[in-house]
Amino acid sequence: MGKLIVTDSSGQSQEFVLDRERVSIGRHPDNDVALNDKAVSGRHAVIITILKDSFLEDLESTNGTLVNGRAISKHPLTHGDEIMIGRNRLRYEADDGAEDDFEKTMILRPGQLGAAFESQLQAPAAAAPAAAKPLLGKLRVASGPNAGKELELSKALTTVGKPGVQVAAITRRADGYYIVHVGGDSGGKRALVNGQEINTQARKLQPGDTIELLGTQMSFFTA
Repeated sequence: MGKLIVTDSSGQSQEFVLDRERVSIGRHPDNDVALNDKAVSGRHAVIITILKDSFLEDLESTNGTLVNGRAISKHPLTHGDEIMIGRNRLRYEADDGAEDDFEKTMILRPGQLGAAFESQLQAPAAAAPAAAKPLLGKLRVASGPNAGKELELSKALTTVGKPGVQVAAITRRADGYYIVHVGGDSGGKRALVNGQEINTQARKLQPGDTIELLGTQMSFFTA
């Protein structure tokens, strides 16, 4: 699991291990990473960690969040990223374990849900690798312009949606697939599974489940 090295304006450092799915950052003392700095909002940012992947999301803070000198709203963290929140520097260090053989996380930027389906789904089914891993999950689009297309969930983590509106992550684990809400606390709507909102606790998907995201319905099944 990854960790944060937090250095405040006086030069004092603390280490925080990202050992839970959701780690809150802010000025209020009940945050997981509490920063005593008036330039930091009470609920400033959050880090969502699923398997070995971590995402940083700014919670519409007053002064914003920088990663490597650039303002972000949502950012997939990589080893060595330098985060500035107020006058505090947070360095993200990834797990030192062996490289995961799964592909890197796919992040959808605003308006790219359709483009992602187009880019990944044009190849015919016969072109899929013969040595597919067990429990290969798929999403079949049931509504909208991409109806009938299928998305293979072959990655350890597939993130779909529109930051600030609806973002969901589907993780591939040994015992199946799980879906979790990874959007911020900014009032954005959450995706639905069988008509019920998902939350920040991972929910196991069952074949036949219907997922609704950004007005698009998809059905989950395993090959």
